[in-house]
Amino acid sequence: MSKKMILTKQYRCIHSASCQCTKGHLSEDMIFLVFHNLNWNPKLIATLSCVCKWFDDLAKRVLWKEFCRTRAPKMLCDLQSNGSHIVDGNWRALGKLLIYCSGCTKGGLFNSIQIPGHFVYQTRFSRTSGKSFLLPQCRTDVLYVCDPCEHLDQGEEGDVGFFRGIFKSFATSKVRKMLINKGAKLHPTEVCPYCKAKLWSMLQAKMIPQSASCRLGSYDDCIEYYVCLNGHMLGICTLLPLSDSEEASELE
Repeated sequence: MSKKMILTKQYRCIHSASCQCTKGHLSEDMIFLVFHNLNWNPKLIATLSCVCKWFDDLAKRVLWKEFCRTRAPKMLCDLQSNGSHIVDGNWRALGKLLIYCSGCTKGGLFNSIQIPGHFVYQTRFSRTSGKSFLLPQCRTDVLYVCDPCEHLDQGEEGDVGFFRGIFKSFATSKVRKMLINKGAKLHPTEVCPYCKAKLWSMLQAKMIPQSASCRLGSYDDCIEYYVCLNGHMLGICTLLPLSDSEEASELE
């Protein structure tokens, strides 16, 4: 005879009349402990978010926040220092940025190629690397950028790399001020794959320094990236052959 689990307390979903959780929910504390033991597994957090609005709200407020704190504690501490609110209310967006390569679709931001988005097992974000993506007059800004996610042998496009990043205190950054002063136009249709905000093209604004291609190990004229209104960055480049990219690193 199988034993039934006895739940001491449950909570009925009050967010949606169409919610299927008619027997109520476990407490937030219990769900917190479950995901703590699961090491804040992002795929399971994403799955839980799809159950109903109650779980989605819990994931946004608590679970994604703990995931980010666990996966990138030093970066997160810096992003939130000095009163910065860049991450507040955007824990899911940051969580997705940490583990998801957005890829690209034909006719989208990088409209020449089709590469599906995918989870990335491990990614290193670097504040030092971020300096290479900023013009000299903007290098007091803080930008974290990851190493490129390599997609090799993409036909005529060659070896393609996708990279992503996040600004600290983007609302008061010199990059944002320069974009506004230049009258840079937001993309008319595409939005940030992480937070759905509008995007500025750094290529159109002529704000991509040569040091960016050196840092990535890419061709000078084959790099493009966007920054959204919330300070998330995403870009694409064509990678140099390994021997050439090593020489580029030495030049940098």
